[in-house]
Amino acid sequence: MKEYKEFSDEAMIEKVRSEDQELYAVIISRYQDKLLRYAVNLTKNEASAADIVQTAFIKAFINLKGFNVKKKFSSWIYRIVHNEALNIIKKYQKETPILDKVDFKSGENIEINFERQEIAENIEKCFNEMPLLYAEPLRLHYIDEQSYEEISDILRLPIGTVATRISRAKILLKHICQKK
Repeated sequence: MKEYKEFSDEAMIEKVRSEDQELYAVIISRYQDKLLRYAVNLTKNEASAADIVQTAFIKAFINLKGFNVKKKFSSWIYRIVHNEALNIIKKYQKETPILDKVDFKSGENIEINFERQEIAENIEKCFNEMPLLYAEPLRLHYIDEQSYEEISDILRLPIGTVATRISRAKILLKHICQKK
């Protein structure tokens, strides 16, 4: 499967559709961690997020024939995760934030690790106070490194609206963090 690492997502989808369905594992390996992080950010629950991502991969696989390879696969799969997460949020309406554990690496200063962890926790708390309307595009852009066009596809919003929400989200995040 190493020879397929250079293929674009869309080229891989064509291969999966026409030649070898087992190559879908390459797509899963490319997106699993990113989608899991995105789903955790939306649901605040790691177990639910894992279920969402698994369901999204299954739905994407089932519907691969309907995917337009002229569009970006990343936007399509993120949209599926987005929809699944919103369904779970609506179903349970209860969010419980899960904090990441401190990762101790040998040779690193423990104090620096704790400072980084504290900063990450504070930013996460600020994010959690933001309405999803603003937090989601901001996370997609800065954490998941999605372009405005990809965010537009994922959230089904005009690019101008995405830009406006990210701009407002940055101001709101700054305001919320300064209050703490």
